[in-house]
Amino acid sequence: MSVAESPCSSYETDQGSTSTLRPRLLPRKRKPTCFRKMVRYIAKGYLPRESDRQYYADRYRCCPPPLFIPTITLAEIGLFTYHCIDAGAISANGPIPVESVLIYRPDQRLQIWRFVSYTLIHAGWFHLFFNMLVQILVGLPLEMVHGSGRVMIVYISGVLAGSLGTSVFDTKAYLVGASGGVYSLLAAHLANIMLNYSEMEFGLLKLGAVLIIASADVGFAVWDRLLEKELLPHVSYTAHLMGSLAGLTMGLLVLKIFDQQLYRQYTWWIAFTVYAGCVSFAVCWNLIYY
Repeated sequence: MSVAESPCSSYETDQGSTSTLRPRLLPRKRKPTCFRKMVRYIAKGYLPRESDRQYYADRYRCCPPPLFIPTITLAEIGLFTYHCIDAGAISANGPIPVESVLIYRPDQRLQIWRFVSYTLIHAGWFHLFFNMLVQILVGLPLEMVHGSGRVMIVYISGVLAGSLGTSVFDTKAYLVGASGGVYSLLAAHLANIMLNYSEMEFGLLKLGAVLIIASADVGFAVWDRLLEKELLPHVSYTAHLMGSLAGLTMGLLVLKIFDQQLYRQYTWWIAFTVYAGCVSFAVCWNLIYY
């Protein structure tokens, strides 16, 4: 009597008998869940080597979950909503809460928290929308790969570089928005692509996309400043550029480098020297010329 074979089973002989067969089921491959597919997509986009991608995709469990980007995003949206309700108006370029204790103002530089807290305030829904879009699409995957602590350091370094740079190069400007931190994240991702574009999927395409998005937003900021140059207070766009510089340097310093020998190379030391030198110069400038 023949036994029908199944693609999911095999047969082995009972002990002491050569005629009796019993089925032995082979494990079936489970289809990847939506979460696992998302993790693999992020690994392909943010990690340069296939071995790193596979290791990350197999081991990532979202525990602990990314906390920094969701928290600061909700805080920024909440404060923008509050200021719109308080002003009774909303537009693409306003309201700008110039009397807020969080906004950076050149006449209030002794209140040192303003050098960081300005990132929570936004000038208009367009400003908020673009920053939140990039913050989530770029910052959240970066946090999933590199961890909340490292991404927070890169983000805050961009925010600080934005305010310090503005205090030196655009001394009369007010400063609002998360552009310093957002551009720091963008530049950190850009640095990763530039160093590993030959090993990353669609590396050149991603490089071009990041440059186009960043250039368009900086162009809009400059145009908006020039278009409304008669209006006061001036809102600076220097934070975009300074945040980008911070991201290029701090991305190399802080984010996980999967080539563990990088710290021995000159690139690491150049990045450290550039960021530390610029921050030190800006701090001394504010102490001497305030």
